[in-house]
Amino acid sequence: MKLRDYVIRRLLLLIPVFLGVSLITFALTRAVGDPASIYISDKCNDQCAAAIREKYGFDQPVPVQYAKYMWGMRIEGDLGYSRIATRPVALAISEKFMATAELATATMILSVVVGIPLGVISATRRNKAIDHVTRVFALSGVSVPVFWLGLMLKITFYFGTIGLLGYSLLPVTGRYSTSPVVMYGPPLGGFPVEARTGFYTLDAILGGSLDGLLDALSHLILPTVTLTFVTMALITRMMRSSMLEVMGQEYIKTARSKGLSEKVVIDKHARRNALIPTTTVIGLSFGGLLGGAVLTEYVFDWPGLGQWTAAAVPGLDSAAIMGFTLLAAVVYVVANLVVDILYAFLDPRIRLGE
Repeated sequence: MKLRDYVIRRLLLLIPVFLGVSLITFALTRAVGDPASIYISDKCNDQCAAAIREKYGFDQPVPVQYAKYMWGMRIEGDLGYSRIATRPVALAISEKFMATAELATATMILSVVVGIPLGVISATRRNKAIDHVTRVFALSGVSVPVFWLGLMLKITFYFGTIGLLGYSLLPVTGRYSTSPVVMYGPPLGGFPVEARTGFYTLDAILGGSLDGLLDALSHLILPTVTLTFVTMALITRMMRSSMLEVMGQEYIKTARSKGLSEKVVIDKHARRNALIPTTTVIGLSFGGLLGGAVLTEYVFDWPGLGQWTAAAVPGLDSAAIMGFTLLAAVVYVVANLVVDILYAFLDPRIRLGE
C-alpha cells in the first residue's frame, strides 16, 4: 500500500472517532447542566430564558440538539459560545491553541534533544555512575507532581531572586510583558511585533525584534522546563529500556563480531531500532501536550487551551468542553498517524497497511 493511500485511509477513520467522541461528550454535557445557562444573564426573566431556549433549540429533544450542533459545526464551523472566554468557541480555540502549541513544541524539542542521548548513554554504560544518575533523574521526573515543580520554580525565580536583584530573573506568568511596572524584571512593554503565526518567538524573529524575542523566550523558559522534566524522563526511560533490549539481539552481536567499532554498532544498528518504541511515547506525549498541559498552564497563567479548559469545567461551560474534547480527539489521531509513518521510516521492514 502506498503511503498516500495509507494516510487517506487513516484520515477517513477520523470520522467515526470524531462522531463517537462528539456523541459521548455531548450526552455528558447535557446530563450535568443546562446548556442555555451560557446565554442567560441574571437580568433575563422567564420569558427571556424561554426565548433563548427556543432560539438555540435547547427546548428540543437531546438527539435533535445534537443533530443541530453537528450540522452547525459542519456547515458554519459553529462550535457554540464560550461563557468563560466570552467569545465563540471556534475563535477561542484558534487564539489559545497557538499558545499551547508553542509551549508543546518547545517542550518536545528539548525533551527529545536531551532525553534520547541520555537514554542511549545510560544503556551503553549500564550500572556505571552515569547510569545510576540518569535513572534517578528519570525516576524523579515521573514521580514529581508537575504542579509542585511549577510552583517551586515560581518561588525560586520570584521570591528567591527578587530580594537580591529587586526583580525576578525570569517571568513567572503570561506569555509576554504587558505592564510597564517592574514586577518580573526589566519591562519591555506589550508584545512589540505582529502575531503572524501565533508562535511569539517565531513572530519576533520574522519581525526582526530582538526585544520581542528575548521577552517571549524569557516567559517560555519556566513552563517549558516544568513540562520537559516530566516528558524527558519518560523518553529517557523508554530509550534506555529499548536500547538494552536491542543490544541483546543477535544482529548486534554479529555486528560486533565483524569488527565494527562500538560507535558504529550503537549509531547505525542499535539506536535506530531502539527509536521505534520510543517514537510511540514521543507521539503520544506530544499529543497530550497539544491537548493542553492543564496544570502547567494554570500554574504559570499561560493563556492556552489547558488554562481555558480548567476554567470551563467548574463553570459548566459545555460548549468550551465540547470544543476542547473534539480538538483533543483530532490531535491524538493525527499524532498516532505521524507515529505510524515514522515507523516505516525508521524500519524499512515495516509496510504500512499490511
